[in-house]
Formats: sequence, structure tokens, C-alpha cells
Amino acid sequence: MTDPDSATQTFVEHRELLFSIVYNILGSVADTEDALQETWLAWASANRDQVESPRAYLVRIAVNQALARRAVLARRRETYIGQWLPEPLVTDDPDPVVGSETSSMALLVVLETLSPAERAVFVLHEAFGYPHTDIAEMLGRSPEAVRQLAHRARRHVRARRPRYRVDAQVQQRATERFVAATLGGDLETLLDVLAPDVTLWTDGGGKGPATSLQPVHGCDAVAKLLAIVGTNVPDDFEVRYRHVNGDPSAVLFSGESPFAVLVLDLAPDSDHVRGVYSVTNPDKLTRIPSHG
Repeated sequence: MTDPDSATQTFVEHRELLFSIVYNILGSVADTEDALQETWLAWASANRDQVESPRAYLVRIAVNQALARRAVLARRRETYIGQWLPEPLVTDDPDPVVGSETSSMALLVVLETLSPAERAVFVLHEAFGYPHTDIAEMLGRSPEAVRQLAHRARRHVRARRPRYRVDAQVQQRATERFVAATLGGDLETLLDVLAPDVTLWTDGGGKGPATSLQPVHGCDAVAKLLAIVGTNVPDDFEVRYRHVNGDPSAVLFSGESPFAVLVLDLAPDSDHVRGVYSVTNPDKLTRIPSHG
């Protein structure tokens, strides 16, 4: 285990898991990459002959790096302009790890309302199946304290978003209909597509177009706003349908540069849209591939 090549191979073998866990805790790809870099440095300098389980060791280091970065993110959010949404993970196909229900855009927004410790426990237990005893060892807390954190987090999350998963084909069709109506300024279709209690979130970060500094609620208000927005997209825009955090979604390009990601949250057992998440902050779109 003291062989540098062996250390690299072990880290690479676990990197996808580490990325998924840390991203679910942070909601930021850039900060996740930084946390993984620190995890690698800790692993490379560790006395690996004394490590019984490299996987457990790496996860513990990565989780604690993520928790340390939550404080940095909180300070950054204090000066963030407008609404904040997670940085979208855009792929051509659903990712079997990142695309778990707990990494959907809608649920990541809910996870932002948890304390850092609650969020870490929720992610580790609900998404990745770690027992409370293992999580307690990672966080340096008692198993009872972790169980209490898990209970509070689960109750909080389920009250705001009951657990369910929308069929991918239903999501795809609803997204295509929504995009066509929005870009066509079709108010009548938008009113038919949107649920009565729909909410629109837009994250421009003060750098990209955003419809409002606060979420917009209600079918009529959201539909009228979207119909206006649809008339202001670049003339050379192109819609490319990709998976965002595992869900069929839309990415709008101007030439080869993405300028917006649209993710929909559908109501349970319905094709009506109850949540619209629009990310236009260019800093959060730099890692989106143009191919696909």
C-alpha cells in the first residue's frame, strides 16, 4: 500500500463513489472537485499500511472535507445575488450513482435547508445505505446522536418532498412540451402544463438572465413570466435534451455555449409541472459538454 501507483489506483477505483457522496452534500461540482483533491492529498500522505479499509478511510476523509466546505459555501451564499440552485450535473445518459433520487435537482434544493450534519447523515444513510454506526465513526459522534440527526433530516425532507420517482419517458415528454410552449410564448399550453401550485426558481447569480430574485409561485404568474422569457432567448439558440442529475432535462445553447439549464419537477402520478429550475449563472455552466 506504500506504492504510489497502488495509492493512485485505489483512489481512482473509489473516485466515482467519493464524487457522488460529496456532490450530494455540497451541490457544487467545483467544490466537490476541490474536496476530492484534498482527499487525494490526505490519502497519498497517509500511512496506508495501517489502513484496514481504504474505502472507509477515503469516504471518511471526503465527508469531513465536504463538511468543512459547507461553512465556506454558507459564507459565499451570504453575498450571492438572487436565488441559489445546485450546479447541474449534465450527462448524455442517466448516471447510475449520481442519478439516485437523492441527487435530483428538486431534492438537492430541499437538502439545502438542512444543517450540514443532518445533510451528511441523510445522504450517507438514505442514498448510500451506510449504517448509523459507520456514519457515527466517520463524523466522530455517537450512534444515538447520528440516529437523532437522521430522524430530524428524514422528517424535514419528507414533509417537503415525499419520496417518489417519475417515469423517465413521462419526464421527457413533459419537458419537451414545456420547452416548446415556453420558447413559443404559448400561454395557453403553459397554463395546461403547469400545476396550480407550481414554483419557478431561477439562478443567474447576478451574471446570467434571471426572471426574479425570489421564487415565483402560482400557475398564472409563472406562465405569464415564462411566456415573456421565451421571447428573449438568443436568435441562434438550440435545445439539446440531456440528463441533469439523472433526470431528462433541457440545455439551451447559443452556438456551442450553454446559456441555460431547465429541469422540471413533476407532481406525483402526473405530467403536470410543479417545479421549474432554471440555471443561467455562467459559472455553473462551464462544465457542460457541447457534444451529445
